[in-house]
Amino acid sequence: MEAIVKKRIQQVLKGDKNAFGDIIELYKDKVFQICYRMLGNRHEAEDLAQEAFIRAYVNIHRYNMEYKFSTWLYRIATNLCIDRIRKRKPDYYLDAEVPGTDGLNMYSQIPSDGRLPEEDVEGMELQAMIQQEISKLPEKYRAVIVLKYIEELSLNEISEILELPLGTVKTRIHRGREALRKQLRYV
Repeated sequence: MEAIVKKRIQQVLKGDKNAFGDIIELYKDKVFQICYRMLGNRHEAEDLAQEAFIRAYVNIHRYNMEYKFSTWLYRIATNLCIDRIRKRKPDYYLDAEVPGTDGLNMYSQIPSDGRLPEEDVEGMELQAMIQQEISKLPEKYRAVIVLKYIEELSLNEISEILELPLGTVKTRIHRGREALRKQLRYV
């Protein structure tokens, strides 16, 4: 099929406008399908599929014969769809009233950026539980875990504070995390 398409492209480049009709017949369904799947609207998909073929015809001299024509054509169609999606205006406005409500607008439907009180309570409970489990760790692991994850100190600072080699600090952090992970599984 690709050989037929390349032959038709050669004919188009030589001035045979009818040869492009054969190319359209070969690819019209697939181009429409790509556009329809991207846009979800039959009329828009038909318009953009037609536009893709027009652009391909106008820019046929830019097509590199070393590559598949279908890839080039599908890229044109896809880019047209992406441009259309970007240009679409929303079907709603935030200051429009929500149907069936007494004066509420769409702004009231936007979730708050703040945390819910339940989330705060759950977070505090989780922190308390983790703190309790940290306190059960052996002292050598507890110290590095507290300094690293609660005080947020660097490994070098922890090494200096505890007067331990950097490698020992790394090992204790790793083992402390593993021990804490095991303890939290059973909570």
